[in-house]
Amino acid sequence: MGGMRVNDRQMKQAMKKMGIKQTSIDGVTEVVIRTKEKEIVIRNADVICVEMPGSKSYQVSGTEEERAVGADGVAKPTFPEEDVSLVMSQANCDRDKAIAALEATDGQPAEAIIKIISE
Repeated sequence: MGGMRVNDRQMKQAMKKMGIKQTSIDGVTEVVIRTKEKEIVIRNADVICVEMPGSKSYQVSGTEEERAVGADGVAKPTFPEEDVSLVMSQANCDRDKAIAALEATDGQPAEAIIKIISE
């Protein structure tokens, strides 16, 4: 439709007429999508629920991280290589200690460095 734009208010009115309701879900800290092989974890997630007659869908945005699923079915976190390297270099520690600190601090490199340094 060459150049025709719909403003926000008109879009909301059209959605309401079609029975579509959109709401933000507050207080979400993470969303986990679990498959047989891995988990996709979205931290600091913003979640929008879109309700249509007969169905609901969710739009999720945030920081994505993948975790491998262990043999016992429990996900083992994996961290970006840059984060592990950063913790190792700044805290002057080995890889295992860096990963353990990242696990203890929910994957936050700055907190992991402080944790190791203050030990």
